[in-house]
Formats: sequence, C-alpha cells, structure tokens
Amino acid sequence: MRSITKFDLQYAHRFYKFQGEAQYLHGHTGVLTIEVEDSIEPGVNMVFPCNEIQKVAWNVLKNFDHALVLREDDPLLPAVLAVYEKQGIRNGAPSNKMKGEPFRTELATAYPEARLVVTKETMTVEGMIKIVYDLLKDKLNIARITFTSGVNAATQEYTPTKTIDRCPLCGVALVDGVCPKCGYKKH
Repeated sequence: MRSITKFDLQYAHRFYKFQGEAQYLHGHTGVLTIEVEDSIEPGVNMVFPCNEIQKVAWNVLKNFDHALVLREDDPLLPAVLAVYEKQGIRNGAPSNKMKGEPFRTELATAYPEARLVVTKETMTVEGMIKIVYDLLKDKLNIARITFTSGVNAATQEYTPTKTIDRCPLCGVALVDGVCPKCGYKKH
C-alpha cells in the first residue's frame, strides 16, 4: 500500500541553450507528489503518516520553494550572485526564514541563504524527479515521484528495497529503535 503526499513549489528557472520560450527566465508553480510504499503498520493502520513524509521531504524541498534554479554553466549565475552580493543578500537576509538543509549531490547544490539551487542539468520536470529521488531515497521508501510544472509533467516508478522500522503507536520511522515523536522503544 502507499501513502501519498503533495508539495506546491514556487520557483524560477530557465532552459539555458534551449531553442524556445523556456530559454527566458520564467517562474512556475510546481506540484511534486511523493508516494511512499510499505506494509500497513498495524498499530496505526497506515503505511507512513503523510505529515511525517512532509516533514522529512520538506527539510530539503524548501530549498526549491521561492528559489531560483539555474544550471551550473548558465552565464546568469555569476550575474545573479554579483547582484545578490551588491544588494547584501548573497549570504542571507533577515526576511529569508524558509531555509532548507543545504545539500550537495552530483545532480545539484542548494545555497539556502541565497534562495538558489544550482543544477548539473537543466531542471526539467524529469530533472526535478531525479534530484528529489537522489535527495530522499535513503530517508523514505519511495515508490513513485510525479512532478507537474505548468503544462509539463513526468512521473517515475521505483522499486522500494528497504524495510523501515516504524513506531506501532504513531507510524513514524524509528531512530536507533526509538520513536523521535512519542518516545516508544522497540524491545
């Protein structure tokens, strides 16, 4: 069975070196859907609490919300960073309260203080799915990710391979045999 959670992400990007309208800087509202698969935990009658999926995923996904996403070779990147430096916000501003966990993977690097994600490839809907899976595959038993942005959409199925010990009282993943939410200890 699956638990399914959705996220709305507001972001700006462009398709550098693309021959079409998307080569211009533009914004989107993206909808990311994550499906987590496992057995139903009998004590709570659910696979994984959707609010817990949101907490785990949002720690990294908030880097994409109200952010600029540029490819690492985009000539706009140094220009944007120079403007942010001149404006005094490259290393953050008091109004920037929605910072996610910084990350650096082979596919992307997040700079939360600057509300910027730098990608290896153009961030298409397919590219976003690859990045999200890479960031969350060790934290959630992901069975499917779908990303819709404007009229574009893509989906990818995965075969969950791990078993995650979950709390029989609240359903969240145990950390070293202890529930971080309610304190339950596995015997």
